Amino acid sequence: MTSGRTLLALLALAALPALTLSAQVGSPAGPVPVADLTARRADLLTRMKNGVAIIPSSHERDLDEYPQDSDYRENDDFFYLTGLEAPNSYLVLVARDTAEAQVYLYLPARDTAQERWTGPLLGPGPEATAITGIAEVRPADLAHKQIRGFVRSSTVRGGTLYLLLGEQAAADTFFTQLALGTGAGVTDLRPSLAAMRLVKDSDEVRRLRTAAEISVKGHLAAMRAAHPGAWEYELEGVAEGTFRSLGAERLAYPSIVGTGINATTLHYDKGRGQLQAGDLVVMDMAAEYGYYAADVTRTIPASGHFTKRQLDIYNLVLGTQQAAMDSVHPGITMGRLSQIAREYMKNNSGDLCAPGTCDRYFIHGLGHWIGMDVHDVGNYATPLAPNMTFTIEPGIYIPEEKLGVRIEDDILVTPTGYENLSKGAPRQAADVEKAMKSKN
Repeated sequence: MTSGRTLLALLALAALPALTLSAQVGSPAGPVPVADLTARRADLLTRMKNGVAIIPSSHERDLDEYPQDSDYRENDDFFYLTGLEAPNSYLVLVARDTAEAQVYLYLPARDTAQERWTGPLLGPGPEATAITGIAEVRPADLAHKQIRGFVRSSTVRGGTLYLLLGEQAAADTFFTQLALGTGAGVTDLRPSLAAMRLVKDSDEVRRLRTAAEISVKGHLAAMRAAHPGAWEYELEGVAEGTFRSLGAERLAYPSIVGTGINATTLHYDKGRGQLQAGDLVVMDMAAEYGYYAADVTRTIPASGHFTKRQLDIYNLVLGTQQAAMDSVHPGITMGRLSQIAREYMKNNSGDLCAPGTCDRYFIHGLGHWIGMDVHDVGNYATPLAPNMTFTIEPGIYIPEEKLGVRIEDDILVTPTGYENLSKGAPRQAADVEKAMKSKN
């Protein structure tokens, strides 16, 4: 909660060099607006009613154990509420029925010797207050003692201890000891945060829209690079290089490029196959931008032209996707959209998959939430509301024909329907073929 102390700290920053803030805001996506962070914390405090919530940051990976993957990525919920990348830190929210809520941020003190190896880190001080809007920023070595005091005081008043059960909180013995030692009742904080994260604010929509647009450009580059004789890993490299050149700091997930029989394996990610004339290629690749993940899939013909059989299956998948898209509006559920899609595929199969219908080859769900994770948190029974985001990705996979087709787009719910955030990647078969011929 913002107080007079926060305002004074913000004003004091006018005298500080702008460079001191770069320890946190160097991402191409820029910092999360303080007003958004403050609103999220206020929302969570309201949902808590009475108790203490503890949200730990991530820990740095051991470079000796993960030399190929040493990049630090912050815990989603910690970033969502603070906008920080701050290893070994804690966010503590204290909600009270009869008094003003309090928010505390515990950051490790700066270690100038260590920073010679890892670069400057944000420590306790006015810079952290300016970035987060949290007035009470304290050294992390005080965290355990002070958190115990908050929890004991809250327990006396009938408060609850809120933890991210199943994540760092469950793995850290401090939290187990805290609950046992204070006699506090423990509640999982994740459902409340998941419900909050389902509906995106304007900055989150901006990040997701940019992630989708970057992903589209990577797909277009891969389409232009595809030809018989190319390797799956070459298409991955072209797309992923495009993502990084446009500001994506990470992949949203390991890229999937599968040609021929590989296109019928849903999460194939080896990238070792060679494109053969007459094959279809499923490309499921996307960027993460500012901690928000897109998820885009296109299916292309290795030779640049769909065969009649491929085109018939492709158009059935495309029609299924469009039927689901056309049904998106506030109030409908993901389950109902899935029913609509499967009914369309079944009713329009004709004899393409005789003696049965093609929906038996549609072996996965219609879509999933997207956000800070590519398969983001949230209850799938929740009726859609404006600014929710999810994928629609029907597919048909026929291993005996070495034929797989999937088309996936990122959908933003609007007050009257939807916006396709990844619409820049061609979906119509003729447009796919045209894009493959393009050199621009």
